Amino acid sequence: MSEQVYDLIVIGGGPGGYVAAIRAAQLGMGVVVVERRERLGGVCLNEGCIPSKALLDSSELFALARDRFAGHGIGISPPTLDLPRMLARKDEVVAKLTDGIAFLFKKNKIALFTGTARLAGTGGDGHRVEVDPRRDPGPESRDQEKQILIGKRVLLATGSAPAELPGLPFDGGLVVSSREALAFDRVPEHLLVVGGGYIGLELGSVWRRLGAKVTVVEVLPKVLPTMDRQVADTLVRSLKKQGISFRLETRVIEVERRGGKGVVTLKSGEVAEQLECDRLLVAAGRHPLTAGLGVEEAGVTLESGRIGVNGDYETSVPGIFAIGDLIHGPMLAHKAMEEGVVFAERQAGQASQVDYEFIPGIIYTWPEVASVGKTEEELNRDAVPYATGRFPFSANGRARCMDETEGFVKILAHQSTGRVLGVHVIGPRASDMIAEAVTVMTYGGSAQDVAMTFHAHPTLSEAMKEAALDVDKAAIHA
Repeated sequence: MSEQVYDLIVIGGGPGGYVAAIRAAQLGMGVVVVERRERLGGVCLNEGCIPSKALLDSSELFALARDRFAGHGIGISPPTLDLPRMLARKDEVVAKLTDGIAFLFKKNKIALFTGTARLAGTGGDGHRVEVDPRRDPGPESRDQEKQILIGKRVLLATGSAPAELPGLPFDGGLVVSSREALAFDRVPEHLLVVGGGYIGLELGSVWRRLGAKVTVVEVLPKVLPTMDRQVADTLVRSLKKQGISFRLETRVIEVERRGGKGVVTLKSGEVAEQLECDRLLVAAGRHPLTAGLGVEEAGVTLESGRIGVNGDYETSVPGIFAIGDLIHGPMLAHKAMEEGVVFAERQAGQASQVDYEFIPGIIYTWPEVASVGKTEEELNRDAVPYATGRFPFSANGRARCMDETEGFVKILAHQSTGRVLGVHVIGPRASDMIAEAVTVMTYGGSAQDVAMTFHAHPTLSEAMKEAALDVDKAAIHA
């Protein structure tokens, strides 16, 4: 049994956990992290953000070579897909980044235990955490040797997992989660995606570009219901042009397995139809990973499945904290990372805080979508007076040079003060462009502030300046 008392025990080595650990160590704390995976980085680096973007980039290049090189005067034979090499490249990207985190742990003298952690009560020196060296301990592992860690504070940062739907349990073959959809051994003939959110649209895009027929099934009347409607509708039109089909206001009623394929019964209103597919991706949300942590036994309060915390991220039990997907708010890696930093700094006496109002959301489809702040629908609902500035990428010189003219930038500003209330971008490299909007909004900037700021020519970011000018109907190139 360990005699050492750590200043901080972090359970979970994903974006929130590893960032909190590094920042806490930088601030002089003695830190230990318990992670059940062999590699650090959690879902994000191992089976989420990073591998999906690696495949999105690779599949985008493949589609460009196949469909658009000729328009640039580049003549090539039709490209062929080497899927094993593409998947191997994805794994190489993941390995380099996870190895980088391991290096940062050594640099910052952070101890690491691999295994499954569970809250095990308190003692005179602090909170006790039991670490089982098995990644998936069961009843038969009770006699396995366990390690007890003691910490003045415990941070829960175990993240989330894909949610199953009733009647559609994951089987790793026909019915899969996003994890399996990142590693198919062949391009599906027909991929049926249940859920029209970020994950379903991104992975559907990957396999559509590589040659699969893709159908998205969504129970709601619209996909991406919380997104600015104009942007969401533009994205759906673009995805339809790329060959993705949508079945809206439709439910999956039944799945039968016939000859290695699935026959899926869909129902929309009173109308039922059957579709055959060889893969069914369930991408209908995620749930916090609290099972097995011992939170309820420790007295930690749960609110609708998530852990309740105060402004310091402390739970109902003094000395036990939680961040990321375990607590309320969007399940985004950059939210968890920021919470990890702020948690550590507040423990060190700093007055840090997370500006939840300005968390950007991004969809890495083609075109990309990025948003921050209020949508027009929200402003209308709340009767906030606003002005709109909009600028299309078709009028942007750099976008023309890139042959990426689809989409636009939209800025929503308060009608009287000009303060930026929301920015919505659909188009090339929207994921990078949104950072300017987040900065301006965080500092309470106005559309006029953006309009008066230099934006190098020719760049995609000029579309942001022109949209800001358009708030006052002063755009030059529109």
